[in-house]
Amino acid sequence: QVQLVESGGGLVQAGGSLRLSCAASARTFSSYAMGWFRQAPGKEREFVAAISWSGGSTYYADSVKGRFTISRDNAKNTVYLQMNSLKPENTAVYYCAASQVVVTTKQGYDYWGQGTQVTVSS
Repeated sequence: QVQLVESGGGLVQAGGSLRLSCAASARTFSSYAMGWFRQAPGKEREFVAAISWSGGSTYYADSVKGRFTISRDNAKNTVYLQMNSLKPENTAVYYCAASQVVVTTKQGYDYWGQGTQVTVSS
């Protein structure tokens, strides 16, 4: 069982930055691939970024490439999402998730956090 708790969301102006954190409870955190997803009102939850258990491989949605960076610190059981050059359309609830393998589909993730709200004003 893995418990995930996101933090770092908030209100930011367009062009600004936020760093999301996701703290995991599992002692085996380093064996899980981690992902970030987001869900805007009235829309499906969509993939944002993923990182392998070692941090050696990362994957991004085309819409965030070059602006968002996923990273992890296995010693701290934490995964991060650095978000730069934020746009109003990035407004959503952001979720972190854990999986046994690196995948970019939400169906591939076994554990989810409760989400953190990110609001980007124009």
